[in-house]
Amino acid sequence: MDGNEIKELQDLIGYTFNNKDLIIQALTHSSFCNEQLICKTGDYERLEFLGDAVLECVSSEFLYGSYPEKKEGELSKIRASMVCEPSLAFCARDIRLGEFIRLGRGEERTGGRERDSIISDVMEAIVGAIFLDGGFENARSFIHRFILSDLENKQLFFDSKSNLQEFVAKNLKKELEYVTEEESGENNEKVFTSKVVIGGETVAEGRGRSKKASQQEAAYNALLKLRSTDVS
Repeated sequence: MDGNEIKELQDLIGYTFNNKDLIIQALTHSSFCNEQLICKTGDYERLEFLGDAVLECVSSEFLYGSYPEKKEGELSKIRASMVCEPSLAFCARDIRLGEFIRLGRGEERTGGRERDSIISDVMEAIVGAIFLDGGFENARSFIHRFILSDLENKQLFFDSKSNLQEFVAKNLKKELEYVTEEESGENNEKVFTSKVVIGGETVAEGRGRSKKASQQEAAYNALLKLRSTDVS
């Protein structure tokens, strides 16, 4: 990973590392280390562990202050949806994090750069790296800017299938179903396309690396379309 790539990512996240080894470690998957005879920085797993704890603390503080009327159970449910794997991967893609991950050749071939599990882990590792390099306040600032921002829209995306089910039952009172097809993408990797069908009519489509992801995106697109239309 050269200096230009490090600078580009630092510009994207709005933080400059004093110890560049930390950001390199945060971006390094174990498969890359396993293929290299020398991997000075190690992989991101320890930083991910640390970042997960910092993220839980910051998000808990944020929700405690933002929703004074909600009980503990409700706050826990919201936090779980905010810091779950698809949520963090969604946030990571906003800053193009997948482009900078160091992967082994096998993991690269099988689509690891787009896999939610890897991208979300790296997002937490970045939090951990910033915490070690610049302290709690810098990590907190990163989390607020890239994970806790635009929360209403993100909540709509994360809970899109249940929100769509509720919307259709309340306003349209029609049958809702998903039609999902599997196809081959680059290097024969699976890509799924799902259609949201309401009352026999296709309303929206979505694509993803898994059936669940494609249905989630399709539901989100359907919600955006239906909410922009006056429903009698």
